[in-house]
Amino acid sequence: MGITGGVGSGKSRVLEILKEEYGFRVIQADQVAKKLMEPGQESYRAVVDCLGPSILNEDGTINRPAMAGVIFGCPEKRSQVDRLTHPLVWKTAFREALDCPEPLVVIEAAVPSKEFRDNCREMWYVYTSRENRTARLRESRGYTKEKTESIMDSQASESGFRAFSDAVIDNNGSVEETGNQIRQLLKNKIRMQ
Repeated sequence: MGITGGVGSGKSRVLEILKEEYGFRVIQADQVAKKLMEPGQESYRAVVDCLGPSILNEDGTINRPAMAGVIFGCPEKRSQVDRLTHPLVWKTAFREALDCPEPLVVIEAAVPSKEFRDNCREMWYVYTSRENRTARLRESRGYTKEKTESIMDSQASESGFRAFSDAVIDNNGSVEETGNQIRQLLKNKIRMQ
């Protein structure tokens, strides 16, 4: 199964419920990407070659804020990095899912794509209003309204997320409301615990 949604939508809340209440193994594409950006890993050299040594810390690791400053400031560079890294991330995430001994696996990514969709039996979109996402990101990460809007504007539109999804979880309410929606979506799909 796949989970997608924009920054601040509450995908982590949904993943936590799936893991804690239903025993899902969670694979997060951004965590896979971070591992692949460590020195010696596949994405590392390609990204350093693309963006230059200015994105490196003194110890040779990638300075993520410096890299973000470069790619979010230049859409061309961001596209180049995406083309270099996304196929490796998907390949690694899908292999991890296939090799997983647990029967229930969910992959989470903020980027809806045909490849992501085609490799998941079912795709859920976690929807939260822009206002609630902005408030959550200000509270949880200290983001300014401008930073939040910049990130949201660089992600897929709501219609883009919905186009790739089989179901929508409205995550504007309480944890209990979100849990009830998940329970309904999983009903008859897995043996309820």
